[in-house]
Amino acid sequence: MWNLDFTPPVVIEAHVIAILPEGLRRKQRSAWADANKAGHIVDCFLEGPVFDASGALYVTDIPHGRILRVDGMHDWHTVAETGGWPNGLALHRDGSLWVADYRLGILRCDMASGQVETVLGHRNSESFKGVNDLVFDRAGRLYFTDQGQTGLHDQQGRVYRYDADAGRLDLLLANAPSPNGIALDAEEKVLFVAVTRANQVWRAPVMPDGSITKMGAFRTFFGTSGPDGLATTPDGRLLVAHASLGGVFVLNARGEVTHFLKSPLGASTVTNVAIRPGGGSVVMTESATGAILEAPLPD
Repeated sequence: MWNLDFTPPVVIEAHVIAILPEGLRRKQRSAWADANKAGHIVDCFLEGPVFDASGALYVTDIPHGRILRVDGMHDWHTVAETGGWPNGLALHRDGSLWVADYRLGILRCDMASGQVETVLGHRNSESFKGVNDLVFDRAGRLYFTDQGQTGLHDQQGRVYRYDADAGRLDLLLANAPSPNGIALDAEEKVLFVAVTRANQVWRAPVMPDGSITKMGAFRTFFGTSGPDGLATTPDGRLLVAHASLGGVFVLNARGEVTHFLKSPLGASTVTNVAIRPGGGSVVMTESATGAILEAPLPD
């Protein structure tokens, strides 16, 4: 059931706006692909789209440890190489780019120089499972997921909140089967987490002290993978990229699916979503092909 009206969502076709050039593809074996893609040669796997203040788009290439900037259809640049497996990106209010790197933890990248430094590499000397995605609130506090290889067989994925000013790292959730994308609503009173291996998006109120309570399943999907990247709109909608259903679902405040932003590449690996500055359209990463897709954001 998509919604209480029992009507199918409106389908909006996305289109390809950029694709990683051949010269930047790395046709070589990687430890990431050995573990996650059955040892196939994966020349790129793009995630983490985020726009800077000038409107430039940044993405990560997980298996090859790169952060890339996309200035146009053919204008791609390598900004930094982390030495790990960078996944999610978030822009800090000071203009720096923060990175959720599966192998290395939470990193900070100077976009001008490409210099990368570690912000959080562990919690109380214990390594993270494998951080995945991150989001800032307006006060500069960081929420991030620690996914690792968790799933229904190992439901110990974690969600953290980091307050750099206070030097405090709080564990908010420790029983999620594959926490992935993460987002706050416009009022920063609700936290959404994509729980990939449960094929659900979870929702929890954020309390005044920063803790969460009454975490519950907001929306359940289907497919061989599950929800991945998330984004929220000022009017209370949630955008959900699904990694095996080839597009982005648009949910209203009740969790009903109103629209589906469909990849032109079929049931493709649409992993992440970002709203273009100005709010008129949505950009998606099609990870397996190295394509960037765009679709209008419905009213």
